[in-house]
Amino acid sequence: MRIFFTHLNYFIILVISCFFFFITPSTSLDTLTGTQILTTNQTLLSKNQTFALGFFRGSNTNYYLGIWYNNINPQTIVWVANRDNPVDNSTGYLKIGDNGNFVLLNSSGNPAWSSNQTSAKNPVLQLLDTGNLVLKDSSDKTNNNYLWQSFDYPTDTVLPGMKIGWNLDTGTEKHLTSWKVTGEDPSSGDFTIKLDYHGLPEAFLRKNQTIIFRTGPWNGEGYSGIPAMKDNIDGLKFNFTYDEHSVLYSFSITEPSLLPRIILTSDTDGEFQRYMWIQGSWNKFWYQPADQCDYYRQCGPYGVCDENASPICKCMQGFRPKNQEAWNLRDGSDGCVRNTALNCSTDKFLHLEHTKLPETSSVFMNKSMTLDECGSLCKRNCSCTAYANIDIRNGGSGCVMWLGQLVDMRVYSTDGQDLYVRLAAADIGSTSSNKNHRVVQAVGITLSALVLVLGLVAICYLMKKSKQRSRAAIPGFVRRSHDWIMNEVVFSRKHLRDERNMDDLELPMFDFDTLTMATNNFSQDNKLGEGGFGRVYRGRLIEGQEIAVKRLSKKSGQGNEEFKNEVKLIVKLQHQNLVRLLGCCIEKDEKMLVYEYLENRGLDSILFGSIVYFNIFFFLIMIYICFTLILSLYVLIITNVADKSKRPLLDWERRFNIIYGIAKGLLYLHQDSRYRIIHRDLKTSNILLDNEMNPKISDFGIARIFDKNQMQAKTLRIVGTYGYMSPEYAMDGNFSIKSDVFSFGVMVLEIITGKKNREFYSDNNELNLLGNVWRHWHEGTALTLLDPSIGNSYTEAEVVRCIHIGLLCVQEHAEDRPTMSSVILMLSSETPSLPNPKTPGFSIKKNHPKTESSSSSVNQVTVTMLDAR
Repeated sequence: MRIFFTHLNYFIILVISCFFFFITPSTSLDTLTGTQILTTNQTLLSKNQTFALGFFRGSNTNYYLGIWYNNINPQTIVWVANRDNPVDNSTGYLKIGDNGNFVLLNSSGNPAWSSNQTSAKNPVLQLLDTGNLVLKDSSDKTNNNYLWQSFDYPTDTVLPGMKIGWNLDTGTEKHLTSWKVTGEDPSSGDFTIKLDYHGLPEAFLRKNQTIIFRTGPWNGEGYSGIPAMKDNIDGLKFNFTYDEHSVLYSFSITEPSLLPRIILTSDTDGEFQRYMWIQGSWNKFWYQPADQCDYYRQCGPYGVCDENASPICKCMQGFRPKNQEAWNLRDGSDGCVRNTALNCSTDKFLHLEHTKLPETSSVFMNKSMTLDECGSLCKRNCSCTAYANIDIRNGGSGCVMWLGQLVDMRVYSTDGQDLYVRLAAADIGSTSSNKNHRVVQAVGITLSALVLVLGLVAICYLMKKSKQRSRAAIPGFVRRSHDWIMNEVVFSRKHLRDERNMDDLELPMFDFDTLTMATNNFSQDNKLGEGGFGRVYRGRLIEGQEIAVKRLSKKSGQGNEEFKNEVKLIVKLQHQNLVRLLGCCIEKDEKMLVYEYLENRGLDSILFGSIVYFNIFFFLIMIYICFTLILSLYVLIITNVADKSKRPLLDWERRFNIIYGIAKGLLYLHQDSRYRIIHRDLKTSNILLDNEMNPKISDFGIARIFDKNQMQAKTLRIVGTYGYMSPEYAMDGNFSIKSDVFSFGVMVLEIITGKKNREFYSDNNELNLLGNVWRHWHEGTALTLLDPSIGNSYTEAEVVRCIHIGLLCVQEHAEDRPTMSSVILMLSSETPSLPNPKTPGFSIKKNHPKTESSSSSVNQVTVTMLDAR
């Protein structure tokens, strides 16, 4: 008996030893063999320790097997094995099963989840540096002959090299499914994004079975409905395979150090997002749906969504709203109908540019046809309603034809592609006739005006010749040789890199002579205005492009930093509501910025009436009396007048569009750009208007860059403009995104009332504009503040709503003000419930100067300096 117990003890010790051998921690290994297990407190690490495989806990006590980035905090999970079959406690473990697959066992030893059955003789599980978990035969020396891989079973994340779509040979599909609650519950959520291979393939974002967003078809460069997805941008290369065997989307990286990911979230209506790990945080580069026009069938059949319009839905030429009453209420879901019935033999095609192609699930396509062949085929087929190229690269190729209604279309300002829509000849012809009639009218008016001003042409010609002779005598103005100029450009680039620490910019350089010629030697006649550290001139390049040139004053001590700051910021920002920087010039002691020229100048010049300068020429011809020669004389008179001639053009619809456009530009700066930008000098003179009255934010000379996680900062140097500065910034130097929100609110109230906050006081001389609006709001008479020049073309509810939003933005305490994303939602929503505003900041008259410090508003950029308090 004693011998028996001795042998039993040895046996127990041997079993325990073997057990500890099998569960040897694998934290330094990337593989799991058939003799090992992985418990809930152990991990596998990829070879370069980029990814980790292990167990994590959800929002409850359940355990999940997943893959995450090893060195990123907070934990970012990219794949979950048992998302719908969690292990209920910490005693679960992973092992390779007897059938060659690997299996996850719960505390009872029963399988909670397993991979597919395999027939490997010596299976091993390996975690690769791509984030792919693979099962392979250890005796197989090939590197990619996997028996099973996690990349074939994605959850909510796409990593470089992972493919989403269909294998048409096997009928298997890979798609994304959101978490139940993003970051908390990894079980399958309500949102999916799947590729539809019928017709011309495109992806659909759904909530359960309801389509939320459509990517548009692949056009060779990216999905036509995701303009931000561009090939070879930010170190990424996008791939799309479409043939008889498969329809697959993937992306790869051109720089091994990059860590990008694309995820499907369960937030709000679900979002398809792309992130990049940069300097210790995840930066969101784009997301869909990004605006109201991204939502599926927003404007119904034949309706076109335009985010820059108000209302956003419009009918194409030749169409009218199907439900005019709903259309007037900004509900475009019923779409549009034709004005004129089609006649196959005489129909023509309307050319639409920058379009997101209509839904392509049921279309005809031919990859080898040209666009002309496609148009001819569509013309002959009476059922064809539109056609376009499949691939837009290299001038376009392939043919896609729609044989039914056109749905889910939108237009962009620059991206998208061409679409040709079938119209009745009468609808196209009538438009052409109207255009011709307008052309004839324009020609007639021009000829009449030419006759009236013919007498002044001679004077202008003589003045021009005189100025040219004067310029020719100016030293240094003589045109330099081509080689000398090129040397100067090279030197300027080096000077910009070495002396200004701006080597990361891809910005065109203009030489001084080019800008001198473009601005007529910086003539006073071309001067648009003068700002805090320079003058702005209008110019025209040799190729005909109009520009605005801001010339830094040589005597300005404050301009260098603002100059560098503005170049660094604006060259990296691209948005339809931000002014576009075309280039710069640094030669000798000159520093200049070159912008796009915006015809309608600053918003303030139209809204309030600003000072403009013009020349009145008088040509006095003295009568020949008593043998006296004819005398010619012109008098140059500089007259100050209020440029209010365009003010009636600012009807309510345009003013609302300006408010909405400014809000979108600010949202881009605060949230959607690569950097969080605080402008710090938002005012109506820094809102420029193009020829269609679209607003563009300008003047980034004193803007500040925030980290994505940074909420506020403090400065001892207060810069900005009284009347627009938030209380916490003006008094204590604290600024944040809420500082810009305050300035935005002031502008909203100024746009509505047509009055300046800093120059308006009520009869009792105690309230400024904010205080006056606040008083009328409480008295229920806010509509009496509306600018009379608007007339009757407004909706009372919309005006009151905008005043309400303006008051919410100018509340005294920063934490009470909404973010710009909330403002966009409030502007685009007709939900009546908004929070009640609190007392605005600076609603009582202050004893400060009434003039704007040391600078005045100009066409392009103004920096207004104030002394620190």
